[in-house]
Amino acid sequence: MSKILVVALLIGFTLAKPQDPNSRVHEHKLGENLSGLDELTTGQSPTMTKQEGERLLAELVDKMDLDKDGYITEEELRKWLKHVASRYVEQDVKRTYDGYVREFKTDYITFDQHKTRLSDDFDEDEDSDDEELKGAIARDEKRFKIADKDGDGKLTREEFAAFLHPEEFEEMRDIVIDETLDDLDTNRDGKIDLDEYTKDIWADESPAPEWVKTEQKQFRDIRDKDKDGFLDREEIRAWLFPTDYDHIESELKHLISFLDGKLSKDEILSHYHLFVGSQVTDFGQALYPHDEL
Repeated sequence: MSKILVVALLIGFTLAKPQDPNSRVHEHKLGENLSGLDELTTGQSPTMTKQEGERLLAELVDKMDLDKDGYITEEELRKWLKHVASRYVEQDVKRTYDGYVREFKTDYITFDQHKTRLSDDFDEDEDSDDEELKGAIARDEKRFKIADKDGDGKLTREEFAAFLHPEEFEEMRDIVIDETLDDLDTNRDGKIDLDEYTKDIWADESPAPEWVKTEQKQFRDIRDKDKDGFLDREEIRAWLFPTDYDHIESELKHLISFLDGKLSKDEILSHYHLFVGSQVTDFGQALYPHDEL
């Protein structure tokens, strides 16, 4: 598991995909949503039986079936995946922004307000220390200033969305790269070598599993484009924001690869574990009542 949280996950992946190209950018939300997923898929969830999960999944299938013909086509599934992806960002921004508004009684967010919130969060975390808090404040202040387009020291809702989810905004991508370098570039030479890259995904002293070896191979064969043994800023950009990789299409291909191009409700329910463990259900979260889709 990576030791840092660059930004919250925008677009989810199915389980067991540690080598996906944008895993650093999206790992935070993945961690949140996989919490309790094993219990849900095995029917051991303390709040929902497998039978209840199947009933709610069937209701989601009805929502996906836009033409109401009893089947989910590839295009219907594609539209649904895009809906789930955008929904997470919208809900996360709304929930967080509204929380600031309620607490500070303003319709904007200042950095002092954010710093107060951040300090409170660190106070509640027994494993955190003052140095970590100082580092988090310094990092967030840089991001805040870039998100603050008009430089008035106050973030509107739109500016706050860029602050909270910088991976979604072209003008924020440089700060994501800066933060990645800050976390991985331990010798401060302005680039990432294979050892630094590996330690971020596998800090354990035990032998690296096969997926880590696959990541190392991808570093050498794909991500290090000029084969100099390092990732510079542009190579980091290509890693975090690949132009030749579409998350929605990757998920779509995974879900329909074993079927004939369209899915009946019975087929989806017969592959309950696959669909509950995918972005279709927001990794199971959409099956809970508070997650209306």
